[in-house]
Amino acid sequence: MNSKKEELEEFRKVNGPIIDVRSPSEYYKGHMPNSINIPLFDNEERSIVGTIYKNYGREKAVIQGLEYIAMKIENLVNKLFEAITVYKSKNNNSKLEESTLKIYCARGGMRSQSISWLLEKYNQRSITLKDGYKTYRKWTLESFIQEWKIVIMGGKTGTGKTKLLKLLGENNYQIIDLEGLACHRGSTFGGLGMKEQPSNEQFENMIAEELNSFKKNKKIFVEAESANIGKCKIPHEFFSQMRTAERIEIKKSESNRLEELINTYSVYKEKDLIEAIIRIKKRLGPQRTKIAIESIKNKDWESVCKSVLDYYDKCYDYEKTGKNNIKTFNMTDIFDDQTKLRLIKEYMKS
Repeated sequence: MNSKKEELEEFRKVNGPIIDVRSPSEYYKGHMPNSINIPLFDNEERSIVGTIYKNYGREKAVIQGLEYIAMKIENLVNKLFEAITVYKSKNNNSKLEESTLKIYCARGGMRSQSISWLLEKYNQRSITLKDGYKTYRKWTLESFIQEWKIVIMGGKTGTGKTKLLKLLGENNYQIIDLEGLACHRGSTFGGLGMKEQPSNEQFENMIAEELNSFKKNKKIFVEAESANIGKCKIPHEFFSQMRTAERIEIKKSESNRLEELINTYSVYKEKDLIEAIIRIKKRLGPQRTKIAIESIKNKDWESVCKSVLDYYDKCYDYEKTGKNNIKTFNMTDIFDDQTKLRLIKEYMKS
């Protein structure tokens, strides 16, 4: 096989779609963001080939693998060339032949090399990633060890931290929307209206990609979070930097906060809201739980929010204990985006 193996840095630079040829279960656990899963073996086939390799050796495993591939070559090739067509369309590349398929598997071994060999027969250029996904994961984990200029965006529930963070992103500030990447808002209501959460490994991969796109000498704005966002866990090394980072504290009146919460959560189904309340009933206590559930049924959204606000405020005050280097911004009744941006610009100059 004459396929060319590239180190990760060079692999990234090449023009073309990224193809992950591992099984669907491997891909789900974690993959290079923006890659396309075109598996050489499905989950069951991979398990069978692995068992044969373990019990009878490499040669018999390769023979079994070739039998599987023989039955799906045409489908594989069609999917690979379809990936090029889609890539060309998205990137306005009028010359299809200029695109190179970038192939990777678990360790840069037989699976990626087999696909690359197959593409050679169709005169389609391809490269493989040296050491495969294993080297990508090493790169991901190493990115969290580096020092970053983090600014934490803090504030009690309903102060509009997420909206402010997104506003900064839209105005070319460096931000990481951890809740957006995790598909969860971090509270018992956090999963409402969100897509399925990624695996923890994939969550880490997405954070690493965000960091890779940033300039290290510029500040990165991140919303204050606990270590876990739903089932996703913020990488330990990065979370340690978040805990000691400088912090902006957003303050708003209770009426502003209630309005924000009502607008956010009143759109969801009664059943889902009640289930969220029940998940924290031990912490709310029987009286507040009862009031919250009755208020949901009556669509009395202000009472719902008031019944849980005190609980979340106490949680937040505990989380903030011991934090230093805090700059407070009172944004009560400030709804104009330009005013918000002006406050941030003034902070950046200080």
